[in-house]
Amino acid sequence: MFNKIDMENWKRAEHFKYYMALLKTNYTMNVEIDITKLYDFVRKHRLKFFPAMLYAVIKGVNMNKEFRMAYKDGELGYWDWCDPSYTIFHPDDKTFSDIWSEYHEDFATFYKGVVKDIEEYKDVKGVKTKGGRGENFCPVSSVPWINFKSLSHDTYTEPGMLFPVIVFGKFVEKNGKKMIPLSIFVSHAVADGWHTSKLVKDIEEIAKSADNWFKVEV
Repeated sequence: MFNKIDMENWKRAEHFKYYMALLKTNYTMNVEIDITKLYDFVRKHRLKFFPAMLYAVIKGVNMNKEFRMAYKDGELGYWDWCDPSYTIFHPDDKTFSDIWSEYHEDFATFYKGVVKDIEEYKDVKGVKTKGGRGENFCPVSSVPWINFKSLSHDTYTEPGMLFPVIVFGKFVEKNGKKMIPLSIFVSHAVADGWHTSKLVKDIEEIAKSADNWFKVEV
């Protein structure tokens, strides 16, 4: 599951050391992506929007090893895949909890797992309410109440935190398309602008291919 990086032959070794030791830099990229096909897919099959959008995001992450990098036992490497670690909202007291679900490339399996986890933990209060999360995870959150233009993270982390933090907001219709804001908080040590731009494009392409996610009803 965990693949160690050969620092002597890794093409980004110099960049990694520069941004880890000298200029400890994180950055946030804010974009809008087209989720029209995903939205139509959700309505057609009478699905919940959040698990479908979560699938597009985490599948995109799992297509790019730069966003699955971490330290394990003091060694730098990357996981074969990451599970989504995501927030659920409690309407009664306006708090949230962080839970996680297993990643499956098969959409129907993934969707059923997320729906089951949300239902099981929807009334369990606390910051972290589902135990057992592995070291291979990607934080994802949603703020469905607002169509933000920009979101930035004033997040203090030790250099060992290399996973991105991904947030999406409220989608709106523009020129006949459903557009959603997407924010990605990145450790510059592991991913440059090119890598983050690719991740954004991958997530959007996954959303555009929603009609092919499964052939039978879930």
